[in-house]
Amino acid sequence: MIHFGFSYIGLIFLFMLFIPNFLWTKHKPQNYDNYAKNENKFLLCFERTGEALVCCFALIFSDFNLRPLNLWSLWLFLAVLSMIMYECYWLRYFRSRKTMNDFYASFCGVPVAGASLPVAAFFFLGIYGCNVFLLVSVLILGIGHIGIHLAHRAEISAPQKSTLPTRILRAVMLILFALVIALIIAATGIRNFHWIKDSVKSTDGIDEECFIELGGQKQYCLIRGENTSNPIIIWIHGGPASPDTMLTFYFSNYLKKDYTIIAWNQRGCGRTNFKNKAIDPENKTATFEQLQQDLGELVDYARTRFSQDKVIIVGHSFGTMVGCRYAIDHPERTAAYIGVGQMAGDGSDLYAYEDAIKKAAALGDDTTELEHALEAYKNNPILDNLMKLRVLADAYHKVPNSRNYILDALTSPYTGIDDLRWFLIQMNMNKFERLNQSLFEYIEGKSIYDFGTEYKMPVGFISGSCDWVTPVDCTRDYCDKINAPKKSMALIEGWGHSVPQENPKDFAAALKEMLETLTESTPPDASVWVSNPQHE
Repeated sequence: MIHFGFSYIGLIFLFMLFIPNFLWTKHKPQNYDNYAKNENKFLLCFERTGEALVCCFALIFSDFNLRPLNLWSLWLFLAVLSMIMYECYWLRYFRSRKTMNDFYASFCGVPVAGASLPVAAFFFLGIYGCNVFLLVSVLILGIGHIGIHLAHRAEISAPQKSTLPTRILRAVMLILFALVIALIIAATGIRNFHWIKDSVKSTDGIDEECFIELGGQKQYCLIRGENTSNPIIIWIHGGPASPDTMLTFYFSNYLKKDYTIIAWNQRGCGRTNFKNKAIDPENKTATFEQLQQDLGELVDYARTRFSQDKVIIVGHSFGTMVGCRYAIDHPERTAAYIGVGQMAGDGSDLYAYEDAIKKAAALGDDTTELEHALEAYKNNPILDNLMKLRVLADAYHKVPNSRNYILDALTSPYTGIDDLRWFLIQMNMNKFERLNQSLFEYIEGKSIYDFGTEYKMPVGFISGSCDWVTPVDCTRDYCDKINAPKKSMALIEGWGHSVPQENPKDFAAALKEMLETLTESTPPDASVWVSNPQHE
């Protein structure tokens, strides 16, 4: 995205654009110059400006060149198809009588094909390259170029009177088309803005998307930091199987000056899932123990690549189970462990729902539906029952601050087509749970205390003060019961379970402050430092 460099695809497209036009100058339709004298000066200005910009931007960004095939490559296919259709249009014209009617005849249903097809081709190319500069340039070109030729076609065609319903339908279709174009350009523009503003530019830094061989599978990681000699944070997402790598961009922006952040798509989900579909189509290898092995190999990879002895493990939600187990088992490789929305102990998953029933009863509300939902979940703890129960309980656990971060995900410069594909899988709960059955069964039958309570490195916990998914009281109890050289707990007031995604700035500040407190050179202290400890 927005990488300067020569585009051979852009050059090929420009040759395909200009060669027929050069030949056309010797084979113009009869009386064409008479029509050209009446061209709208405003549209002509747009056309000339668009031509210059498209020619420039199509050549100077390497993002338009071939990349490994995936679903996003469909845009390049559409671009190439449009250019091939454009060449076929010209072949038909050069074999015709070369009249104005021949010049403006539709081709495969595309009106004014000689103007529309190349504009469409370069627009698709702009989407493929996620490049707002080319998209805006093509929009300028399209307004002028297509507008001029539509006017010429109207001049040579007999007026046709449309019925009112037809005119309304055309207007609606035009508005919808304009909205789609506007949304594509806006989303691409925001992604480009984020990339230009926040990408790592330091020569000592790293800003890399890669697939790392872990446990026999190539697993997706995003690595960001302004100095690779800084401490390493390995971010372990929650779920199970709910990768948020594209969203780590937002909070890592506040951390990348002081840390190198590695965000990892775990085995069996997101881009890692699609990359390994051929060798593990049913996710049979996505087990908790295998995640431990994968994490161990990722830690060793990071330690070796960046020449460091230890890493900081930061897990969120289910990622806290993965992270704390690894930290307890491998203190020699773990500088500190931070649990964000820490899963904590037997019954913590039911604590919130039993609390909701108590609050409902205190208010005099009918608790029948809640009680039935809780009983259904206890008898059959599948994801569908959990989500139904959570929706009912959330009515009694209002979170003052929340934010829909779907737009952030869509406009992150690191969001890819496979991230969107996995999101659609997550919407199908039955399929999602089936693909990750082993992990769901593991957390249903396992307590965090089964891993032990002895940590040999500093340990911290960060929660939204209104987190009822992994309740704050349960996290506080866990924090009290563990042994660690240093330990701390911080609450971010007014936020819930997804505070890293919903409030990345405050989360990053809390994480940075906690790490500085835990790792500063002071004697070990068994006391607990708690920020805003009262759960409201």
